[in-house]
Amino acid sequence: MAVKGQGQDLIQEAGAQQAGALAFVVADDHPMVREALAAALRGGFEGARIAFAGTLTETRTAIEAAPDTDLLVLDLDMPGMLGLAGLAALRAAHPALPIAIVSASTNSAAMRQAIEMEAAGFIPKLAAADKFLDAVRAILSGAVYLPDEARDEALTLRDRDLAQRAAQLTPQQHRVLSLLAEGMANKLIAYEMQISEPTVKAHVTEILRKLGVTSRTQAVILAQRLALEPVSKPVPMGSED
Repeated sequence: MAVKGQGQDLIQEAGAQQAGALAFVVADDHPMVREALAAALRGGFEGARIAFAGTLTETRTAIEAAPDTDLLVLDLDMPGMLGLAGLAALRAAHPALPIAIVSASTNSAAMRQAIEMEAAGFIPKLAAADKFLDAVRAILSGAVYLPDEARDEALTLRDRDLAQRAAQLTPQQHRVLSLLAEGMANKLIAYEMQISEPTVKAHVTEILRKLGVTSRTQAVILAQRLALEPVSKPVPMGSED
């Protein structure tokens, strides 16, 4: 098993290569979580081909190396992701690839925003293996999977509206918003993103317009409402007792 930090060696394929086998990319920076997810997929899909990634860059490389990938299983809390900003970037680069978010987050508004940003599903990381596979099968059949707590009837109108507004942001704007939420000034954001300060200002103007707010402070408050909580990385696919 590859370990975190091996760069390109982290991206690998496992399982039989027979024709018709489904191809997955499992992207998570925790090796035990990757292996648990892969084991569930191998158990549910005969001959499954699985590539691993532990960062946003490695995820992109794995997808490019396997353009026939049927599903990306993606953790939002990886190096380079910046949460939903990474999802936005992957979604823009690979609009036809189904993406299933597997996350320890319990933020229902963030779950719903991921779906508004065209993720195919949001699966809790603590789901049992059979529930995980049920969700994956539903997604592969073309359905959208959400936990009960993130469905329309469970979310407040305010959170639904916020998720829809935030989904209008471009990948660059999501990244700017993430850095704003970290307290960075325009000059630091420009340095971090390697863009000009006027470009940052233009992004901030568009962010405020799309979110329907009039100040950076209000935008940051909304970003915090949608933020993924800092969580530990539990190993999923446990049995239900």
